[in-house]
Amino acid sequence: MAERFDTPGISRRGFLSSTALAAGAYGALAGCASESSGPQAKNTGNAPKEVFTAPAKKLSGSLSILMWSHFVPRHDKWFDTFVSDWGKKVGVDVRVDHINTVDVPRRAASEIQAGRGHDLIQHIAPFSQYEPSVLDMTDLVQEATRRWGQQLELCRKSSYNPNTKKFYAYCPGWSPDPGDYRKSMWQKVGMPNGPSSWDDLLRGAAEIKKQTGVPCGIGLSPETDSNMAARALLWSYGGSVQDQNERVVLNSDATVAAVEYMARLFKEAETSEVFSWTPASNNQALIAGKSSYIVNSISAWRTAMGTNRAIGDDIFFVPALRGPKAAMAAQHVIQQWIVPKYAGNADAAKEFLLHYTANFPSVSYYSELYDLPGWPSLVPQLNGWLDDDPWGAKPANKLGLLKTATSWSANIGYPGPSNPAIGEIFNTNVLPTMFGRAARGQTSPRQAVAEAEQRVNAIFKNWRDRGLVGG
Repeated sequence: MAERFDTPGISRRGFLSSTALAAGAYGALAGCASESSGPQAKNTGNAPKEVFTAPAKKLSGSLSILMWSHFVPRHDKWFDTFVSDWGKKVGVDVRVDHINTVDVPRRAASEIQAGRGHDLIQHIAPFSQYEPSVLDMTDLVQEATRRWGQQLELCRKSSYNPNTKKFYAYCPGWSPDPGDYRKSMWQKVGMPNGPSSWDDLLRGAAEIKKQTGVPCGIGLSPETDSNMAARALLWSYGGSVQDQNERVVLNSDATVAAVEYMARLFKEAETSEVFSWTPASNNQALIAGKSSYIVNSISAWRTAMGTNRAIGDDIFFVPALRGPKAAMAAQHVIQQWIVPKYAGNADAAKEFLLHYTANFPSVSYYSELYDLPGWPSLVPQLNGWLDDDPWGAKPANKLGLLKTATSWSANIGYPGPSNPAIGEIFNTNVLPTMFGRAARGQTSPRQAVAEAEQRVNAIFKNWRDRGLVGG
């Protein structure tokens, strides 16, 4: 969608409305259910009651927010009204700019470099590389923890730097990354419940492709979903980028074995389309019947529920696939709210985040259970919703597996934190490139790992020299 910033001739209230509409348009194009065609709540009584707590200090002025266009557009329609209502109550003039998620890092980098822009920026992957340029959010996390108890370790490790003792971001929510599969396709190869291991995936997906021509959809391109899938596979084989003490350990026999597996999966069960995918591509392929299995959040299914119910009912989920050493997946989305040091209204930004977090039942509900809470005590009704989907899943407990998602999900720096080096490695797509070069046959798996290790070591050295990474 077109970016809108400092647009002449539009009031801030009008701006808020226009960006909400644009967000919905982008969501539909990206393969996400629109409000008009999306599922309707089975019982409007499910909608949570919103709460308001007066700010600790008097607020004034304006607050500008930059955030992604949510993959579930119903969320943005709710959010824009929610933030506007809050602004009126506290005396702050609020503006929200929604843009395509792939454009957020570039826009954030541009504003931080220029020293001006939005007061509050949200992204869906770690922003640890911006720690030197953002406010420490420790006070906010401490207040949230005082109010709502323990934060999920997954969210903490995705927003806290143990070397500097700073929270470079505020992380109130996340989304799991299960496997999404077309049940009708997997029934034909004797696996109606989908794969439970990476070996199952290779065997079943290869047979489906052989019988029907429909490939598997594990991405190997420079984008978010490919990054997440790469980490899930790597960890399942016992490999990782760093150890728990932030020492680089990528070049190992376990990593080489994972890369060898991916090269085989590509050869036997995929097509070259996966090298040029965007974050929406695997969603679109699954819904169109052009992929039998993807690693993604629930957004593809929610899209199908609103556009073609028969396809939606055919999409099911499995938890992280089991490998030789583990069964783990990276989080799909990790909310990263940052306040740049240039921000003109940091007080309003932080007070809004507390208000947003206090209303996380509404965040989960209006995202159609896409966003789960970083402070679990806030949404006690979540397990009930997952067992009996308020948006009409068939069967009603289709999302029940997400109740255990924290046990098979990890931050992208696992087994260490999502430090600035890990953030840069993610945003420069080192791992998808490593897997992709071997899958294409451009180099051997062992050489691909060695090349990736060189890049990783250089990145770690840069951040370690600045005192921002341990090890």
